[in-house]
Amino acid sequence: MKLYSCDRYNIPLPDGHKFPLAKYRMLRERLESDARFEIEPAPIADPAVIASVHDPNYVAAFIDGRLNSQTIRRIGFPWSEGLVARTLCSVGATLAATRAAIETGFGGALAGGTHHAFRSDGAGFCVFNDIAIAIKASGKRAAVIDLDVHQGDGTASIFGGDPSVFTLSLHGSHNFPFRKQTSTLDIGFPNGTEDEEYLAALVRAIPLVVDFRPEIVFYQSGVDGLRSDKLGLLALSPNGLLERDRVVFKAMKGIPVVTVLGGGYSQPIDLTVDAHAATFRCAAGIFFP
Repeated sequence: MKLYSCDRYNIPLPDGHKFPLAKYRMLRERLESDARFEIEPAPIADPAVIASVHDPNYVAAFIDGRLNSQTIRRIGFPWSEGLVARTLCSVGATLAATRAAIETGFGGALAGGTHHAFRSDGAGFCVFNDIAIAIKASGKRAAVIDLDVHQGDGTASIFGGDPSVFTLSLHGSHNFPFRKQTSTLDIGFPNGTEDEEYLAALVRAIPLVVDFRPEIVFYQSGVDGLRSDKLGLLALSPNGLLERDRVVFKAMKGIPVVTVLGGGYSQPIDLTVDAHAATFRCAAGIFFP
């Protein structure tokens, strides 16, 4: 199973910043010990490919360090050359994983899932929308299964009214973003939702994705729904999250699936890394038994 990493690029962050940068390296190191995974450094994405989805002026201003302070605040990272390299590599990871999925049935990015990025703006630790860029590059009828605890608002906005893309988002109703967009199907949960209610809703939603007959599926597999997550507000267990992954992968087997990380903010960080690793191990068992 091919996976693509980009933790070789560092984002200089101030002390106390809540973004869990260390999880990307920790996850790669954890999966490297499993012979089922072939992990490669992701390539840098071509800005022209990114500009096929995003406003070219926004793309150029980010790369050149010319974004205004308000936009930088919404993104949540101080601008740096390291941020540019890491962002372009994250998009490159999803593009490479998409090619692998088309060739083999599955591809994974140990990054990405930056679903809060709109056409001309970024927010919530998301600069460019790697999923939207990869869908555009694939040229295929696509479905997005976004199970991050935060709604995939940027993805929903970019594909609003596009009949060739089905966007599904299961998320916390009372969590960021507080101004929700309209996905093809949105399912919101109250704070404290546990496994049974969450999984029942997912099982009801998945057949609608299958009925759409996508040629490729993008799975945003954020693990911030865990009870231990400091930003999530839901109360899913590690076993519940693993069952979530099983439901998705079993239903989508036979369709190329691209899996990207999304969020995860548990303390200690090992809880986040364990959950991300479990997602890819689950995929290996189903797609490459």
